[in-house]
Amino acid sequence: MNTLRIALAQINTTVGDLQGNAAKIEQNLKRAREHQANLVLFPELTLAGYPPEDLLLKPGFAAANRRALQSLLPHTQGLTAIVGFVDRLDDVYNAAAVLHDGELVGIYHKTLLPNYAVFDEDRYFAEGDTPILFTLSSLSGDREACFGVSVCEDIWYPAGPPEAQAATGAELLLNISASPYQSGKIQSRERMLATRAADNVAIVVFCNLVAGQDELLFDGSSLIIDERGNVIARGKSFEEDFVLADLNIGNVFRQRLRDPRRRKDSLTDIYADTFERVSLVSTEAASPPEPLASVALAPPLDPVAEVYKALVLGTRDYIRKNGFSKVVIGLSGGIDSSLVAAIAADALGPENVTGVLMPSRYSSDHSKSDAAELVERLGIDSKIIAIEPVHQAYLDILADAFAGTESGIAEENLQSRTRGNVLMALSNKFGWIVLTTGNKSEMAVGYATIYGDMAGGFAVIKDVPKTLVYKLCRYRNEQIGYAIPDNILTKPPSAELRPDQKDTDSLPEYDILDGILAAYIEDEYSIDEIVTLGYDEETIRRIIRLVDLNEYKRRQAPPGPKITSKAFGKDRRLPITNRYRG
Repeated sequence: MNTLRIALAQINTTVGDLQGNAAKIEQNLKRAREHQANLVLFPELTLAGYPPEDLLLKPGFAAANRRALQSLLPHTQGLTAIVGFVDRLDDVYNAAAVLHDGELVGIYHKTLLPNYAVFDEDRYFAEGDTPILFTLSSLSGDREACFGVSVCEDIWYPAGPPEAQAATGAELLLNISASPYQSGKIQSRERMLATRAADNVAIVVFCNLVAGQDELLFDGSSLIIDERGNVIARGKSFEEDFVLADLNIGNVFRQRLRDPRRRKDSLTDIYADTFERVSLVSTEAASPPEPLASVALAPPLDPVAEVYKALVLGTRDYIRKNGFSKVVIGLSGGIDSSLVAAIAADALGPENVTGVLMPSRYSSDHSKSDAAELVERLGIDSKIIAIEPVHQAYLDILADAFAGTESGIAEENLQSRTRGNVLMALSNKFGWIVLTTGNKSEMAVGYATIYGDMAGGFAVIKDVPKTLVYKLCRYRNEQIGYAIPDNILTKPPSAELRPDQKDTDSLPEYDILDGILAAYIEDEYSIDEIVTLGYDEETIRRIIRLVDLNEYKRRQAPPGPKITSKAFGKDRRLPITNRYRG
């Protein structure tokens, strides 16, 4: 055969749903057979879901996942499938099973275990050492392809396992992955994989998970890259996809003949006798498949569209995978709650979203009318619940305790906490989950009320800076459908907890604030280094002090999807009790 047909099953799995995940794999194995694929790949830890975290400490979990793997064997007749699972031997391993024609013919254990940022794989897995190559041959005995298997992190290092596999003869480098998303990573990962393909003169096949899992997002964007580093197939981003391509393995041999560096590479001698080689015979169809009419090459998304789709996926998966069907959101007529409502409507359908307008004595007429227009344009349900009677009741019962003090933040926050109580009451009554509306800029400096607007089940824009909030709203209006009123986009941001209040009464302009926050939180710059970027030192010190003092608040915030390089929560982990400043 001149070509090998390969399939990438970029599926959305759920952590711990062993039966459901296995059923999805079975469906895609059937699909691969229908398309006469020779090889089909599934993402990292497909059966278990990623990351399974402390489920891995339960002995029964690994055993159940192994039984689920065995159940797949009858569905691999006429196929070779690479399936991620948890392997338990003397220890626990992040593993890739090679299933061929109804048999388990090999297991690869992940070698390079990430233990930085959001990763904790050293906590759970033993490091693998399985030098193994697979040779797939036709019934006539003609060799079709030699391939090596690796898992996620293994291919991120130039001298990782795929390099040794290629040096020992692998023409196909198959990598199954659960690579978490952050803005800009899809492009940088594609460049890295193209470099691996060109440097090793091998076809790189990368199958990535697509899912939202608590705070993590997985974008899919699976790839096939030829031996020269050219992308020949690309899966969709933030959607399930089934990618098919016909690969000309002979091109790898021809390209290697033109590259004399391989003949001088000592790696070939080093690894020549260390690799186990497993020979597989493919049961070809009676006649070769018709050539594919086209190969999937999903276009890259622009940065703002990428983030918007990521937030929609993260919201949909968190709500549905946790057993909820409907959400409730407090609508203030401001830009943050408007964006959250739009994302929720796109993720779940407008019929599953309820917006609650909760005016107080300080709510402006335009905020109420803006919120009402948003509700109408999105087509979501709405309720109006005025909080003034409850707010006044709080002031009355606290009058003696507050006697002799000036009115201030405590009185203002009573309004936010009243709204939080209303939303949680609706949640309890109707089984709706509350989506909070605080953005990253506010969460960073504590400009959010604990037990008030921070109360809820999922924080959709927790990792979205305020300046990006505006860009996402404009994207939603221009590319998906006009929904967020122009007045919401142009009026000065305000919490409306006192007369004529503006965010800039307490904070610098958001372009300045977000610049300082990005330098301090994501880039880990010191005060002196941030000064060199052109920001006022007094402002920097004030903002950093607010960030540090409000760590205790953020620890009590609901989870939200990570889209930046350093998100609060699972990613950025600083001690609450901490006196270091700088």
